[in-house]
Amino acid sequence: MNLKFQYNKISQLQLIKQLGVREKALPTLKNKEAALRVEVKKAKDKATELDQKILERTKELEVFMKLWSEFDPDLIKISNVEIKTRKIAGVKTPLLEDITYDVAPFNLFTAPSWYLDGIVLIKELSRLQIEREFFLRKMHILEQVRKKTTQKVNLYEKVQIPAFQEAIMKIKRYLEDEENLSKAAQKILKNRLEELE
Repeated sequence: MNLKFQYNKISQLQLIKQLGVREKALPTLKNKEAALRVEVKKAKDKATELDQKILERTKELEVFMKLWSEFDPDLIKISNVEIKTRKIAGVKTPLLEDITYDVAPFNLFTAPSWYLDGIVLIKELSRLQIEREFFLRKMHILEQVRKKTTQKVNLYEKVQIPAFQEAIMKIKRYLEDEENLSKAAQKILKNRLEELE
């Protein structure tokens, strides 16, 4: 990183101020990154768990596949999915609140007896799949923010802070050298004036 600075006290003070800002922000950014990493892992684990549940329920239903050809798909529909947002480490993530289903009226006497159980199974499977999608979306959002936070931590830690420290050191050495040269010039001038007197 090429910092543009001047070799004077004002520039040195500005660099010290900017360095202080970054050094104070770094621990917060590291904590945010760690929290996001944990939340991403939780969301991924939950999505994997829901995948497993969906797979298990689907296998259980394979026995009844022949019956499902009789089932009317227009019988049940999702009418509303309530979504809330929740902040995790300053990041808004979706949270599934509730799912509302519309069940079309049907005649219990003429419809197969397993229709009620079928409706319950469809509700259960659809809820699992929607919940899984929410966790995948949450994981994706948090992962993107985590990557940006990691980049910022690395930028501060490995590029900007060392660059500011190096620039401050260069200015400090320059000012010390200038002061030493000034003192040496004053001594020489003083010695010459003493010799002339």
